[in-house]
Amino acid sequence: MQLQRLLSYTRKAVDEYEMIQEGDHIAVGISGGKDSLTLLYALHGLRRFYPKHFELSAITVDLGFEDFDLTGIRELCRELDVPYKIVKSDIYDILFNIRKESNPCSLCAKMRKGALNQAIKEMGCNKVAYAHHKDDIIETMLLSLIFEGRFHSFSPRTYLDRMDLTVIRPLMYVDEMDVIGFKNKYDLPVVKSKCPVDGYTKRQYAKELLRQINLEHPGARERMFHAILNGNISGWPDRIIRVPNPPRKGKKILPE
Repeated sequence: MQLQRLLSYTRKAVDEYEMIQEGDHIAVGISGGKDSLTLLYALHGLRRFYPKHFELSAITVDLGFEDFDLTGIRELCRELDVPYKIVKSDIYDILFNIRKESNPCSLCAKMRKGALNQAIKEMGCNKVAYAHHKDDIIETMLLSLIFEGRFHSFSPRTYLDRMDLTVIRPLMYVDEMDVIGFKNKYDLPVVKSKCPVDGYTKRQYAKELLRQINLEHPGARERMFHAILNGNISGWPDRIIRVPNPPRKGKKILPE
């Protein structure tokens, strides 16, 4: 995927769900994976021409894995002129050595987000961008249906009132395959996950299930995504669609 295409998808999400306002300071959560590094490129590129001016910083919560080398990411942030902060933690030691968790994902996510949000506020940011793409949104919906019995997925924009922090997901229209293509084309400095349960989670199950469903029923993946967009999910903001000649009925629409 070319950078221009990535920026087009990113701007579509940012515009339709009003993710960025004038003067925002946005922190990009960098895990070291392909998704978060693609997001960093996307927001860095968008900042150059977007009509609403915003600051950009990057942050990584180091969970404490051995040989977690972030040198390549430091160099990338230096090249892009994006301030980069690394937050050290003992999350790995707590989960796997002290508590010996057999299903650590939920607790890990809570601890990681707690450390991330606290550091973000200390940096003076009012928003944090997560690198969830289209496949993540669909997989989350499948997990919610199967394990919670409800039709739900995470929102494009969420305000955390206890932290006075807004979460945005600018890659929501980007396919995972396009992220992989972008990573390969631009040789992103991906740091491989050191987590011992990586690839053995419920999310991995949902990923494989979605792949199989779409293989047996071509187009099912896209139809699921549009069902989510049009599903009036609780907590989702209004979607603003700009078209040259607005139709009489439909979503909230503004003329160009």
